[in-house]
Amino acid sequence: MSRFQLQVNGKPHSVEVDPDTPLLYVLRNDLKLNGAKFGCGLGQCGACTVMLDKEAVMSCLVPVALVGSRAVRTVESGGTRWVPSSVLQQAFLDEQAGQCGYCIAGMVMRATALFEQVASPTDAQIRSWMQPNLCRCGSHLRILRAVRRAADVLAAQPIRNY
Repeated sequence: MSRFQLQVNGKPHSVEVDPDTPLLYVLRNDLKLNGAKFGCGLGQCGACTVMLDKEAVMSCLVPVALVGSRAVRTVESGGTRWVPSSVLQQAFLDEQAGQCGYCIAGMVMRATALFEQVASPTDAQIRSWMQPNLCRCGSHLRILRAVRRAADVLAAQPIRNY
């Protein structure tokens, strides 16, 4: 066991875990942040996607020892389904992008990373960027429409709040 200092959603956290413990388990079990979901545990579905600095990562593949001083952001850093805090969250609601909702937190985090790196993504960029995350309900087209809707709204805003 080792002690790690993590910066999660803008707040410092100290955890004592095995260095090989996946970040996903630390978030869910130790910090009680359950937005990132366990899907496959192999980095093949994206349900566990969070952000390290401005990069979308599958937290089931990231040992906590490799996080270091990078900022971790989870879907909990945003609003709630009742009070969305971003254009992106509102677009997911408007497009009814979540059927069962299991993949949505990972989808929102992957799209957030897209908007932080590409100011005005094309449809091809959106499809390519979202490709690593799977939706088993078949909401992919709604999810893509939600990301496109958010991109269009953000393009018209002087201050970006994705």
